[in-house]
Amino acid sequence: MKLRKVTVAIVASLSIFLGCEEEDDSVASVSVRDRAEVYEEDIAQIEEYLSTHFYNYDDFNFGDPYGSDNDNFQITFGEIEGDNSDKTPLIDQVEEKIVEYNNIEYKLYFLKVRQGLGEDLHASDEAFLNYEGINIEDGYVFDSTVNPIRLNLTTIGTSVIGVVDGFRDGLVEFNAGYNHVDNGDGTFTYKNYGIGAIFIPSGIGYFSSGTSGLPAYTPMIFKIGLMNVIHTDYDVDNIDSYLEDLDGDGDPYNDDTDGDSLANFIDNDDDGDGVLTRDELDYDTHTYNPGLGDPEPTFQSNEYEMDREEDDNGEITINTVILRDTNNDGTPDYLDDTIAVEVD
Repeated sequence: MKLRKVTVAIVASLSIFLGCEEEDDSVASVSVRDRAEVYEEDIAQIEEYLSTHFYNYDDFNFGDPYGSDNDNFQITFGEIEGDNSDKTPLIDQVEEKIVEYNNIEYKLYFLKVRQGLGEDLHASDEAFLNYEGINIEDGYVFDSTVNPIRLNLTTIGTSVIGVVDGFRDGLVEFNAGYNHVDNGDGTFTYKNYGIGAIFIPSGIGYFSSGTSGLPAYTPMIFKIGLMNVIHTDYDVDNIDSYLEDLDGDGDPYNDDTDGDSLANFIDNDDDGDGVLTRDELDYDTHTYNPGLGDPEPTFQSNEYEMDREEDDNGEITINTVILRDTNNDGTPDYLDDTIAVEVD
């Protein structure tokens, strides 16, 4: 039960926490500080940590990064001092990106130990992963998974709870695993998955709310192992939500083809022509048996996998969706309000 409560706190968006538990005397009241001022403090603290700490890169086999001996690799951090004074600091090994929230450009650092050989992760996907959340000030682990769990990355109203912005923006820099092995006891060993860590300023974390074991205005670290990606289809229109981020900027909410204030990924009639999106698509099925030497099917440029199943004989059936363009004007029918098929 304790793990469940903490997990909900970790994945919930910041707005869920502001103003909650106002009658709980055990929760101290925290005044909301200026975000720009807090960010300056946070990034200085993060960069100081990165300059004075290292991770256990000597335990990772970089000669064969996707070898089985790395599949159980666990990141640990240590201070550069004493016997470890010759270690390479994290600041020389991390990558960075700039993300903007509340009119502030945040620098987000992430450590990529291993990219992952599987699918890309998108902001509107679900992630199947292990993680460990660490208070950067004292190293306290305020949350962690026992077994891999599924997390929604995007918040949709009150029905779907996403993750804090910095966690999502760092996690999408990794790829999932490519395959897994059934251990025969109900557990699986995941292979080739992304391994790393994300260093998150509080302004794109929990900011003034904090969470159990992480005071307000405290930057944090998340170690992650991204096992798998689950593509969502929130509006059940047979187009995966990540494909409805038309401008590819990682924000599915700013793509609204028909201007009806419903983003395409939660709108089942994207062009507003009165015909459901799913009825303005074509569909196909592919079958092959890799055990018999059959190659993976090649899709058309406008064709995407919906799902696949494998039977007892090893034959795989893949169902696909095709973005039909009836008038060949470069705009798929489901985004073209001048094309409207008749539906029986």
